[in-house]
Amino acid sequence: MTNVQDGGGTAADPRGRTGSGHAPGHQPEFVAYPAEFAERYRAAGYWRGETFGRMLRDRAAAHPDRIAIVDPGPAPDGSTTRRWTYGELDGRADRMAAGLLALGVGKGDRVVVQLPNVAEFFEVVFALFRVGALPVFALPAHRDSEIRHFCAFTEAAAYVIPDVAGGYDHRELASRVRSEVPTLRHVLVAGDPGPHTALADVPTADAGAFDAAYAGPEPHELAFLQLSGGSTGVPKLIPRTHDDYIYSLRGSNEICRVDEHSVYLCALPAAHNFPLSSPGTLGALYAGARVVLAPRPSPDVAFPLIEREGVTLTGLVPPLALVWTEAAAATPYDLSSLEVLLVGGAKFSEEAARRVRPALGCTLQQVFGMAEGLVNYTRLDDPEEIIVGTQGRPISPGDEIRVVDDEDRDLPVGETGHLLTRGPYTIRGYWRAPEHNATSFTPDGFYRTGDVVRLTEDGYLVVEGRAKDQINRGGEKVAAEEIENHILAHPSVHDAAVVSMPDPYLGERTCAYVVLREGAEPVRSAALKKFIRGRGLADYKVPDRVEFTDAFPQTGVGKVSKKDLRAAIAAELARKGR
Repeated sequence: MTNVQDGGGTAADPRGRTGSGHAPGHQPEFVAYPAEFAERYRAAGYWRGETFGRMLRDRAAAHPDRIAIVDPGPAPDGSTTRRWTYGELDGRADRMAAGLLALGVGKGDRVVVQLPNVAEFFEVVFALFRVGALPVFALPAHRDSEIRHFCAFTEAAAYVIPDVAGGYDHRELASRVRSEVPTLRHVLVAGDPGPHTALADVPTADAGAFDAAYAGPEPHELAFLQLSGGSTGVPKLIPRTHDDYIYSLRGSNEICRVDEHSVYLCALPAAHNFPLSSPGTLGALYAGARVVLAPRPSPDVAFPLIEREGVTLTGLVPPLALVWTEAAAATPYDLSSLEVLLVGGAKFSEEAARRVRPALGCTLQQVFGMAEGLVNYTRLDDPEEIIVGTQGRPISPGDEIRVVDDEDRDLPVGETGHLLTRGPYTIRGYWRAPEHNATSFTPDGFYRTGDVVRLTEDGYLVVEGRAKDQINRGGEKVAAEEIENHILAHPSVHDAAVVSMPDPYLGERTCAYVVLREGAEPVRSAALKKFIRGRGLADYKVPDRVEFTDAFPQTGVGKVSKKDLRAAIAAELARKGR
């Protein structure tokens, strides 16, 4: 029988709430692990009853003066590099937790966190972990459409933002969203708050007050909500528990050989699952290591940090890995401390993978995973052909892998098919999404990843592509249906179909095929892109190319044949030598 729990658990809230974090009458929020599986994972030692709040407390007690976070700035107050010890981070999290409780933000509440790579990200997130509120991890590139959805769908109590990042004023976005989402009581700003509340004004001096008066989360309860790279509309929300996510950190650390001497460079957006957990910033903090934050991942920013801070490992998506390998030959900076470069988020071609060791002098570690759970790594002592030619094997002996045909029949080793998985850190359902869960998971709990793979005799996965209608634009997942819906809002558009087109740099870019309404005002590609951008979408979702056509090719049952559209644009690019 399916086991369903509320997202905030069942511990009593001192203000008299149930701890479920939602109003009476709402559907249950997440599908918990069935009892027999939970017992199995605990007995195997995968789940050890840890929470993120306790993890930081333990590290701070063990080595309070060790540096935890290095933020090279510029800081919100205009200063430069900040270095927080484990003791300081722990104290800051306590004071922020007490301040959040004073604002009325507590266990089960959702808080959308959209911060760039700054130290405040960890202060806020660990404070939310402490009180049992659920961070909803938004990316810096998200704009009105996505943020409005996250806040409304989760009934968020608060939204945490920078003032201005990358030239974009998030305070104005927050004002628009707050006027439309009645549950959004607080907007907290790192920097100049404008009409909102300064994040620096939230912490309270009485940091320990909540310890005695407030019941924090249990290990089996939700820790946070992540975003899926789903293929249908705005992202679905992925509920992760303390038990399951901390196990993935511990397993990643063992495979990646992360210990207290490691220095992890967070080059990608901190809220993304890859730099958060593979082994990422949280893995590094679990190990008692040092986290260095890069404001941008470009070589001119990252390379000086590698030299100055003695960075030992970092993670990049394939396009950035290519940029780094090209830039390394001419850099004046000493990159010799870098031992491991993890590459994930999209498939890394074998030709590109072979460039890493000669260019950067470090070991490549391929990562293939998903925010829903399963993570695969090549091992550091694998033969070079395995490292460059596969996407790794699972973290855990408890990871169950199936490669099946279109009828869910298991295929022999070596044959290409659909990847299904379940295990001690793979979710059993999306948050508040019973319709998606009915199709995304098998009746016995296997997650349908949407990836097309083959399994080698040695248990390594080779990714061959995606079965879902989704474009992987350099690691950023673009849902075709979402973009089509925005294009269709244009008064001159009759129909739209968004497909991937090959790109040597990003792997895939987006191409929108558009049929205009008969007799409608003509529209140019640039104007249509401007219209889409004006609807509040992240820039990476705006189609890279727009092709106008009179009609779409159809399948035998009258559906739009995206296969034929993809073939057409690929053939055109090939003719032009692009």
